[in-house]
Amino acid sequence: MTTPKIVVLLVLSFLPLQTFAQDNLAPKVDAVFAAYDKPDSPGCALGVIRDGRLVYAHGYGFANLEHQIPITPHTVFDIGSTSKQFTATSVVLLAQQKKLSLDDDVHKYVPEIPAYGKTITIRHLLHHTSGIRDYLALMSLAGFNFDGVTGDEEALGLIARQKALNFSPGEEYLYSNSGFFLLSIIVNRVSGKTLSQFAQENIFQPLGMKSTHVHNDHTRIVPLRATAYAPRREGGFRIDMSNFEQTGDGAVMTTIEDLLLWDQNFYQGTVGGKDLLDQLQTPGVLNSGEKQTYGLGLMVEPYRGLKTVSHGGSWAGYRAELLRFPEEKFSVVCLCNLANTNPSRLARQVADIYLADRMTAVENVQAASAEPFVQLTSAEMTSKAGLYRNPSTGALRRITFADGKLRADAFGPSSELGALAPDRFRVVGPPPSIEVVFETDKSGRKRIQMTRAGSKPEFFEAIEAASPTAGQLQEYAGSYYSDELDATYVFEVEQGSLYLRSRGNPKTALQPTSRDGFIAGGTQFEFSRDARDRIGGFAVQAGRIRNVRFERIVGNKGTKNPQLRKG
Repeated sequence: MTTPKIVVLLVLSFLPLQTFAQDNLAPKVDAVFAAYDKPDSPGCALGVIRDGRLVYAHGYGFANLEHQIPITPHTVFDIGSTSKQFTATSVVLLAQQKKLSLDDDVHKYVPEIPAYGKTITIRHLLHHTSGIRDYLALMSLAGFNFDGVTGDEEALGLIARQKALNFSPGEEYLYSNSGFFLLSIIVNRVSGKTLSQFAQENIFQPLGMKSTHVHNDHTRIVPLRATAYAPRREGGFRIDMSNFEQTGDGAVMTTIEDLLLWDQNFYQGTVGGKDLLDQLQTPGVLNSGEKQTYGLGLMVEPYRGLKTVSHGGSWAGYRAELLRFPEEKFSVVCLCNLANTNPSRLARQVADIYLADRMTAVENVQAASAEPFVQLTSAEMTSKAGLYRNPSTGALRRITFADGKLRADAFGPSSELGALAPDRFRVVGPPPSIEVVFETDKSGRKRIQMTRAGSKPEFFEAIEAASPTAGQLQEYAGSYYSDELDATYVFEVEQGSLYLRSRGNPKTALQPTSRDGFIAGGTQFEFSRDARDRIGGFAVQAGRIRNVRFERIVGNKGTKNPQLRKG
């Protein structure tokens, strides 16, 4: 059988603006993708762009396992959130046409969204500072079937049901797919065209991106589209596709070749001119004046001493990264059809090869934070262990001491902490580093300050951990309803543990945290009590959503029995 590599090399001879990587670099680049460069695996398409030219393009693995179709630079991929830059471009183009302003109140165009007593602007949506809860996280909690078909009606309806924001607009940065979905609604209502139509006419066609479109019809036939896959636990792969039809936060399908044309626009300005390009790459600023790293659909941050402009994407089994080094006029595009790939890391590894002579050496980056660790006694380490809660977000961090090591976790994989001083630690591992400082206030209450390199500190206060008995767990048993999700959750006690049943999700065991607090995966449940100390409801915290309320259903008569529209 002809291997994927041979097939791709034959195809490459017909690519426009194509030259091959220097002989000494091609083997190093191919080695980065060796795990996928075989006939029984999905994989990735790679494009390396220098000075506006595609200097290396390659396919690794297969676009379709059933028909043994190899990945090439012509293969079409769903690029997930990498799509957000095209949504942002559409909005800025409408602003240039004087059809809207980025500082307009969102309610002017989407009156379905509750007022919340706060002004949410289009700019807030673009910078992820609106405070609007992430609709994909809400869909998951509500039990939507992610293998089913949903569109604008379902997404907008769920967002409109939310009675509160995560935070006041402009106060924080918290990535939210809701904001960019709402931008697609605004584009439609302002221009009279779907985002798919508008982007086609104003971005893709002017740039000659003939294999690119915004995918808002799950029945549409897409020539040369890669099938997306996820690994099976028992080995092999399963198909992992999506039938969602809402757009804005994702849904762009494209190729390596077409993203070359998009990359060229950042230097030529054919679409939007310098004004648009500057706006896309200008990070947002919070109400406090703190500058962020997120521009308009693009991240702007340093990597090994060089400025980068980038955005990754992850949807169903597709993964993507478009990484640009603007001052070097160098970009890497990596598009994959396997859920456990990491194209952001892969793209940076390729950049490491090409820009090695211009980057800060890895050892120098590590040395900048390589303050030596010191030895502490077991007693000093044990005193740090405990449960800590962020009073603003409700997020939990657990510090444990075992086998002579102090570790921190968010109820997932833990990270070892190395001591820099009796009360100051750093996560053991490569940059970006995370520093953890243990503090005690005047009343003797402990808290920790966690700071990721380049970010502001997060504070977590010590709280008492709980280990309720089976009898105590019965307090929480029962049914609870959320009007915000139109969903009912049922809690039951079995074999000394509290379990959750909800539509569309598997039966799940909850782990106790603090009094009236539980966690399952990344979802926290914080129960509340009434004046008579009885459990009356709970709030859910889950990453991109905060404080979604459920109220206890009393009795069986006259209660709500909601049915989800999708499921």
